[in-house]
Amino acid sequence: MSIIIPQVVPLKINYKTMEEFKKFREYGLEELAMLEDLEANLIEDDANSPFYGIYEGDKLVGRMSLYAVSKKYDQYFFPPQNHYELFKLEVLPEYQGKGYGSALVKYAMSLGYPIKTNARNASDQFWLKMGFKPARYVLQRDRGENPYLWHPDFEKE
Repeated sequence: MSIIIPQVVPLKINYKTMEEFKKFREYGLEELAMLEDLEANLIEDDANSPFYGIYEGDKLVGRMSLYAVSKKYDQYFFPPQNHYELFKLEVLPEYQGKGYGSALVKYAMSLGYPIKTNARNASDQFWLKMGFKPARYVLQRDRGENPYLWHPDFEKE
């Protein structure tokens, strides 16, 4: 029996992707703000899409968005650095536990930049397992978020 490694692909911003994102809502996932992000950024087949996904067959089963943040605006890493902000990591319920979420995060890590995310829906243990560390909470900066950080140097510790 061979192990299939999920392939992460950039998602084009087009009407087909919009339809695939709508399928997530039908499965009852909460806070599907990614659909609104897509609608706000809708440009036919935009090559610079911040959206990434995993397909099983022709069905989109997992997705995330990655936004580049300039060190000019960095409030999390010292010294300030260019990094990615990983948002809205989601896997359809019936596909959870197959490594798709981990594959998406590992893809983001493979880009070689620090990453900031927010643990949502009691996902703290997932982020810790992936090598992220909780950020020191700063009220003015975090405003109710639950930030977690990953840096390539964490691997060396």
